[in-house]
Amino acid sequence: MKSLSLKLLCLFLLAFSLGACARFSGMTAHQALSIGIFSASILGTLFFWDFRLSFAFIGTSVLLMTKTVDLEHVIEFSSLEVILFLVGMMVIIGLLKDSGVFAWIVSLILRIPKLTGKKFVLLVGLLSALLACTVDEVTSIIFMVVAVLEICEYFEVNPVPFLIISVLTTNIGSAATVLGNPIGILIASKSGLTFEDFIVKAFPLALVCLIVTMLILLFWYKKSIKLLDEQMQRLGANEILIRLISVPPEKSLKISLGIFGMMLIFISLHHRMEIAWGLPANTVLLVVPLIASGAVMIWKHQKARKYIEKDVEWWTLLFFLLLFVQAGTLKYTGATVFIAEHMLAATGNSLELLTGAILWISALGSSVLDNVVLVAAFIPVVQGFEGLNMNLQPLWWALLFGGCLGGNITLIGSTANIVAIGILEKEKRLKVTFLDWFWVGLTVGLITTLIITAALVFLPFYR
Repeated sequence: MKSLSLKLLCLFLLAFSLGACARFSGMTAHQALSIGIFSASILGTLFFWDFRLSFAFIGTSVLLMTKTVDLEHVIEFSSLEVILFLVGMMVIIGLLKDSGVFAWIVSLILRIPKLTGKKFVLLVGLLSALLACTVDEVTSIIFMVVAVLEICEYFEVNPVPFLIISVLTTNIGSAATVLGNPIGILIASKSGLTFEDFIVKAFPLALVCLIVTMLILLFWYKKSIKLLDEQMQRLGANEILIRLISVPPEKSLKISLGIFGMMLIFISLHHRMEIAWGLPANTVLLVVPLIASGAVMIWKHQKARKYIEKDVEWWTLLFFLLLFVQAGTLKYTGATVFIAEHMLAATGNSLELLTGAILWISALGSSVLDNVVLVAAFIPVVQGFEGLNMNLQPLWWALLFGGCLGGNITLIGSTANIVAIGILEKEKRLKVTFLDWFWVGLTVGLITTLIITAALVFLPFYR
């Protein structure tokens, strides 16, 4: 109880101090209050993870009661289009899980003859990244961790190095498309970037980062890979296939794959369809998952309620919704324009320096804080540069990659990290220490962020 009170006191003092500093720096009372409330919500997620929704509820209520924001703008800033997109995607993911799609994919790819330790690591890294960019990082890591633990148990090797490999590559893959991470769809909805933009500009950078990361990991874990090789030779690599759950491509699985495939096709073509039909930007992108999930609930009407109640993470979505409101309030009060102008002055009006600053601040920030929280805070700041006749695209890419790659630095840097560690502790009673993760995560995080820095600053294609 004493520890809880101390944490609450620290949270209050830090949030109050940030608000006071904002006021003394020249911000208005409402601007300073919006900074203080938003800081309290962010610090609340850091100090009291299980109570983060409570802080979001209370903080938003205070903003309304003090007339810092009004009800009309609460609705506008809540980003309902993003929330509904995520609801639709979660229903589709629930269908894919029920149909055994992920287990089927994993079992197919692992049915490779003459499996070796190096080949296994390359497969784990590639599959983790691909699954992350086509579904989402959390769903991807759940299935990859199960497969990694299954194989490592059979060959009697420590699963920790291979689990870390899977998570690091998952976080990189999540930056490759708009679907890989909630921050992707959030940035797309606020910036006007399309699915095609992500494929043309984000995917190649993520691929380069993935290749470099795999080279680092092959060297870093060469002893573990060598041990796995020896165990494979002793026990026989092909026998592991017997232990994998065999999921035949039945009718339900084929239909599920068909629905998911059609959804991906429409999402990939959303920009062209919106132009052809005269629709506002990203309308098709945001509506397609809702149409697909609606069709799924008609087809699987016996499970429709289960998909909505169990597969949709309402706790997380409500937190996101209120966090978006608080971030929008920063823009509404003019606080983010104030911050943007000072950042621009500090970087000497240099787009290159500004891009690098946003990339590294978001990368380091997301290493200790959930990347959705951090990106939600930065989006209004980036929007604050709109009236300054600047090309904002490099800033959006910097925010995307900073949020995704920074999550690799520590074991609490992304949701995928926390989920993977949780499964490991629950299933195998094994713990990953901070240092087990930190040095390899820091190496991968810094090198990949340097690669993105070089691309965004020096390649004309990204400016």
